[in-house]
Amino acid sequence: MTPAVALWPGVGVRRRLADYAALTKPRVVAMVLVTTATGTALAAAGTLALNQYMERDLDARMERTRRRPLPEGRLHAAEALTVGLVLLTAGLLFLAGTTNAVATLVTAGIAATYLLLYTPLKPVTSLCSLVGAVPGALPPVAGWAAARGTLGAEPWILFAIMFLWQIPHSLAIGRMYRDDYARAGIRVLPVVDRDGASTGVQVVTNCLALLPVALLPTLVGLAGSVYFLVALVLGLGFLWSAIGLARSGSAAAARRLLFASLVYLPALLGVMALDKLAS
Repeated sequence: MTPAVALWPGVGVRRRLADYAALTKPRVVAMVLVTTATGTALAAAGTLALNQYMERDLDARMERTRRRPLPEGRLHAAEALTVGLVLLTAGLLFLAGTTNAVATLVTAGIAATYLLLYTPLKPVTSLCSLVGAVPGALPPVAGWAAARGTLGAEPWILFAIMFLWQIPHSLAIGRMYRDDYARAGIRVLPVVDRDGASTGVQVVTNCLALLPVALLPTLVGLAGSVYFLVALVLGLGFLWSAIGLARSGSAAAARRLLFASLVYLPALLGVMALDKLAS
């Protein structure tokens, strides 16, 4: 048995905080973060390079993407294919060798879903945004698996937050660049929904669903009461911007919704992390 010891009454606050930090094994945590970040960054870079390879003809038709290396001919398609495959393979092998099978499989699933489902569906159906939200929401699951080796309720709550956030975020972008997407034949919802009614329903519905889901981290102990209040305020602000787009359907309202989405997510995750540390 470990002998009981009395707390040192003379220990200062700085020393006590240092001892608390030592309990968390910061070097181990840093190693996990570095290895996970390296592997996922390589895999993400490879996935996005392969995406540009697959969409090079579509990118050439869009004003916002026609100056990318492949549409302008600054790189050959074979170069992009090779770079993408090498980076993706290297990232998966790195994760397999430094983390665990669960994290590697989730990361491989992200790449497969993005490249084999989302990318081919973009010229086919407006449901592509829903499919694309899946690989976009899986990175926290991969990170959790890398750090813990298992998956519980917490990473799937993070997945749900990311998934629901992405729908209004991506639809706002789709509305802003609707003509550009239409020129390339990409059937995001704002392209096929010219009057904006369905787009408005989707952004409001997903922001409404996000409100209670974003409060769940407090209920499962992933964050504290400060996070709960901030998440509620951020969620209401995000919902208000979504209602604005639903009411007007204008590009200006879409731009405001996009700005709200870009404020919402980093603020939410930042407060979640800080609140967890404080508690």
